[in-house]
Amino acid sequence: MLRKRIQLGLIHVAVAMTLVPINSTLNRVMIKELAISATLVALLASLPYLFSPIQVAIGSYSDRHPIFGLRRTPYILAGLILCVIGVLGSPQVAFLMSDNFGLGILAGIGAFGAWGMGYNLSSVSYLSLASELSGEDGRGKTIATMWFMMIVSIIGTAIGISRMVDPYTPAAMIRAFEIVGASALALGLLGLLWLEPRSKTDSIQTHAEAYTVKQMMSAILDNPVAKLFFIYLLLLLAALLGQDVLLEPFGAEAFGMTVTETTRITSLWGTFVLVAIIIAGLLEGRVSKRIVAQAGNLGALAGFIVIVVSGFSRSLGIFYTGVTLLGIGTGLSTVANLSLMFDLTVAGNVGLYIGAWGFSNAMSRLTGSLLGGIVRDGVTQVTDQALSGYMVVFGIEALMLAIAAVILGRIDVSAFKQKAIEPSFVEKVALAAE
Repeated sequence: MLRKRIQLGLIHVAVAMTLVPINSTLNRVMIKELAISATLVALLASLPYLFSPIQVAIGSYSDRHPIFGLRRTPYILAGLILCVIGVLGSPQVAFLMSDNFGLGILAGIGAFGAWGMGYNLSSVSYLSLASELSGEDGRGKTIATMWFMMIVSIIGTAIGISRMVDPYTPAAMIRAFEIVGASALALGLLGLLWLEPRSKTDSIQTHAEAYTVKQMMSAILDNPVAKLFFIYLLLLLAALLGQDVLLEPFGAEAFGMTVTETTRITSLWGTFVLVAIIIAGLLEGRVSKRIVAQAGNLGALAGFIVIVVSGFSRSLGIFYTGVTLLGIGTGLSTVANLSLMFDLTVAGNVGLYIGAWGFSNAMSRLTGSLLGGIVRDGVTQVTDQALSGYMVVFGIEALMLAIAAVILGRIDVSAFKQKAIEPSFVEKVALAAE
């Protein structure tokens, strides 16, 4: 089983690797070097979350339509290929937008759409395969292995790209994206090799019921505590995740950081997220979930405030301090709030509520990215200073975290239900990584 866990981890790594150059290096180049609207960049980067509701349909379809006796492998492979196509085409699209905006937009929808569709197609399929191969007893170890390999690969990929684009040139960036795409495809193929056993029957073996978006939203809106928690999650995750598109361009605008230097921000942030998640794991069962969650929320809030201060002072040291606080706060908040999320899950309807919270996660990412892009562009237009736009966005995200911290104090888990089925710590972390 160890070999299969490592292979599943390689697939997880392959898909995650294709995200790094798009959400770190490319967004900085598009916004700073090519002067493309941050709103447009945020919209393109948000396509995976727009497509996220199709995961339910993809999972159901693959259950019922095996190809050559394989229920997951063909769909994982198709999704991985789309991700690679997206990462290979995205830098070409960025430069095309700069030369021919109309044609570039069409090509951009195609390239980013391919990546978004591939992400949803592959992720739902390999997570289903991981569940099926591991069984209930081994699922925690499998998820822990996949998650650890994924987070390390994100840090490593960010470091690798920063070296490949030093010094930055368009040709160097294109070459870096090609290397990442080829590496991801090779690792994914290695992971798929002889992994899934061929099905000898066409019988459908499903362990979880698929729910519609309407059912998931009804589960939230019909329960006052769940509705409050949904608002809390929306504010929290939109603030924490909405900075993805803007943090590196801010580093370039405020401190004149090179593409190489801003790409390393992802590895720094990811390292402290990893450290904080390990700390949160050690605290689980010893410290109240609410206390850990609030510590994470306030830590991230402090991170945003420090980043804004660094913009006023033009201090790179203060900026890195803010990124560190943001990473630690994100890690603590993520794990603790996932624990609270599972507390707000009705026994007997676990799948329904997990689907609902997953849907809220996708909507939060979409909201945060678009809010950041629109506000940054709007403030920049009014003040004629791009730096002001970034600082206003980070200030709004700090305010959102402050409101979320107040709401957390009003969430009464005992009023929601008597008893919940709570997964292990590593399963919570894996959901966070998704």
